[in-house]
Amino acid sequence: MAMWQGAMDNRGFQQGSFNSFRSSSSDEDLMDIPGTAMDFSMRDDVPPLDGEIEEDKSYNGGGIGSSNRMMDFLEEPIPGVGTYDDFNTIDWVREKSRDRDRHREITNKSKESTWALIHSVSDAFSGWLLMLLIGLLSGSLAGLIDISAHWMTDLKEGICTGGLWFNHEHCCWNSEHVTFEDRDKCPEWNSWSQLIISTDEGAFAYIVNYFMYVLWALLFAFLAVSLVKVFAPYACGSGIPEIKTILSGFIIRGYLGKWTLIIKTITLVLAVSSGLSLGKEGPLVHVACCCGNILCHCFNKYRKNEAKRREVLSAAAAAGVSVAFGAPIGGVLFSLEEVSYYFPLKTLWRSFFAALVAAFTLRSINPFGNSRLVLFYVEFHTPWHLFELVPFILLGIFGGLWGALFIRTNIAWCRKRKTTQLGKYPVIEVLVVTAITAILAFPNEYTRMSTSELISELFNDCGLLDSSKLCDYENRFNASKGGELPDRPAGVGVYSAMWQLALTLILKIVITIFTFGMKIPSGLFIPSMAVGAIAGRLLGVGMEQLAYYHHDWAIFNSWCSQGADCITPGLYAMVGAAACLGGVTRMTVSLVVIMFELTGGLEYIVPLMAAAMTSKWVADALGREGIYDAHIRLNGYPFLEAKEEFAHKTLAMDVMKPRRNDPLLTVLTQDSMTVEDVESIISETTYSGFPVVVSRESQRLVGFVLRRDLIISIENARKKQDGVVSTSIIYFTEHSPPMPPYTPPTLKLRNILDLSPFTVTDLTPMEIVVDIFRKLGLRQCLVTHNGRLLGIITKKDVLKHIAQMANQDPDSILFN
Repeated sequence: MAMWQGAMDNRGFQQGSFNSFRSSSSDEDLMDIPGTAMDFSMRDDVPPLDGEIEEDKSYNGGGIGSSNRMMDFLEEPIPGVGTYDDFNTIDWVREKSRDRDRHREITNKSKESTWALIHSVSDAFSGWLLMLLIGLLSGSLAGLIDISAHWMTDLKEGICTGGLWFNHEHCCWNSEHVTFEDRDKCPEWNSWSQLIISTDEGAFAYIVNYFMYVLWALLFAFLAVSLVKVFAPYACGSGIPEIKTILSGFIIRGYLGKWTLIIKTITLVLAVSSGLSLGKEGPLVHVACCCGNILCHCFNKYRKNEAKRREVLSAAAAAGVSVAFGAPIGGVLFSLEEVSYYFPLKTLWRSFFAALVAAFTLRSINPFGNSRLVLFYVEFHTPWHLFELVPFILLGIFGGLWGALFIRTNIAWCRKRKTTQLGKYPVIEVLVVTAITAILAFPNEYTRMSTSELISELFNDCGLLDSSKLCDYENRFNASKGGELPDRPAGVGVYSAMWQLALTLILKIVITIFTFGMKIPSGLFIPSMAVGAIAGRLLGVGMEQLAYYHHDWAIFNSWCSQGADCITPGLYAMVGAAACLGGVTRMTVSLVVIMFELTGGLEYIVPLMAAAMTSKWVADALGREGIYDAHIRLNGYPFLEAKEEFAHKTLAMDVMKPRRNDPLLTVLTQDSMTVEDVESIISETTYSGFPVVVSRESQRLVGFVLRRDLIISIENARKKQDGVVSTSIIYFTEHSPPMPPYTPPTLKLRNILDLSPFTVTDLTPMEIVVDIFRKLGLRQCLVTHNGRLLGIITKKDVLKHIAQMANQDPDSILFN
């Protein structure tokens, strides 16, 4: 995923000027101000603090009329103060504090008038209204994507002359000249060879269909990658690694914007229709989060508060999974288990409501015409037996091995893409992979069909009327008990299907490694489920035939008599799909619930749980990271994983900046620096903020001020206040410092000063510091020694230290 190179070039990652709001802000080592020194001796000659200043005429800021020239312009809020630069982390504590203040103010005003009471009620209701809108929009877009992708997938093979807008299935539904056995063949549906050379028989017709299939696949892929490259580079990939990072507090401007939503919706249809080994389920989470972010701008409560907005995005992610799998409860659990960083109880309720509305909307659209939310919904009726836990656990082992193998190989390929010339030619890469996929896929009917249809076929429980090759059994029975078919010997079609599925498995395993991470929307859920479903179906058919021919074996004779329906191969496919998806993503609870909602069978939860846990244990033994965490680390995002324990015995002084022999910490003094001094520090450094101390000699901490707030406040003062010049004194105290007569007006910036920054002592264990960063969502923490400022630890420093302790490259953390 090399999309960051262009973003870094265009978004000011280089050293920026003072006047640039998009200048690069860094939390890294704060450097020395020339001429300063840190003195830790216990001295008493420090300037007085605010409360120690006597209110007399001799301390009024400098002589006659000076009190009238004091620039306390920040009593009114300034646009931009309190906001964040791109590719920086939000301050969770400050955002939650601002929301509490806003809520307290609305509550107090609601007692004063009826209008204020109505405003208070509407403010409380706005969150539920927003969830309703997100659910409606997400469900509608998912329905549109499903219908369009189904139609365009069939377009590669032919068109419906009875109505161009019909896909193959709907075209033959409306036909009066179709039989049940040949329900996919009707005169209204014409293959490309029928349209071009008026025949569907012979080698030349096969070549024509082959050529048109590859041509359409290349056209769809070219349109997808071109639209992403030109209009919305952020629309590529799955989106879940970035959404996890955004929900942890990172700012990526434009990633959830309207252009990303429009292009991702269009290109997702094109990418799925091209036949590449990818799915739409992961990108649907990105689409739903885009909907949530855009709709947040309609409500002040969410537009102006980054922490509240992330609560909405957590609920939107739940709605995305709800419409992707038709699993509202699984969507809520997925958001809680996999993507959310902060998930209070209120967000749980709202996520449930958003997922409910999204699923209801999609069900109303009925994109597949089967009154279901997904194409591969299935119901099983045969109970499973205790012995079958053994093959289910074997499928779990396979899923864990596949997950670990896929993550390692895919990350290696993506790293090669980022570090070599390959990353500079995304269009060529997509076209080459598409051409290889299409050329290899067409001869095999199981690779030629869409992956969702393949999974549906593999999950299917064979009945008497099924015409699929997977159901081509020899019927040697007179009647069935309870309407259930007994186990039967496999026919020629089943053996042929097994060989084709084995080849499909190899192709899916290999080609998915190179497909995931390209510059097109690409989900991983469906390809992973397909790999597992194929392996499961192969094992299931093998177990079925073993039980049929050897029902007198000790492992079968107690529960499987001759002529009984003992083994359900479709159930093995479902368990295998869950195992492989769990091995790749490391999901457990949400995965089992999603698969349960897909099948509607409570009795199959135990097999699913056994396979999911086994796959996670096996995959974790070979590598601790899931695919999304691995891509987060590959891209250098500042994501602090809440699930991992920090077990090393290091101290805050081992991690803080500056280190020994480093330049001293860059600080601002509370009342002795001029505008020119502060502007000079800002222009010469790239730090996100600066500690404010009483004086450089004492290093007694007053607070912390953000770089962006300083820039905006000073520029605003220069524009709106007369007399502010480079020699004007900036002070962060409550009262103006004593000034000689006829000096320029002073500039009070106390309102942008954080008076309660988090501090730890230099001997605080790092495991405590890491916990503080995780649980409070801090950007930085100041380190003190005997009450005096000693250094600073930023989130980036913590991540680098964790990487170093894990024998990983600490320089892989790129952002702040």
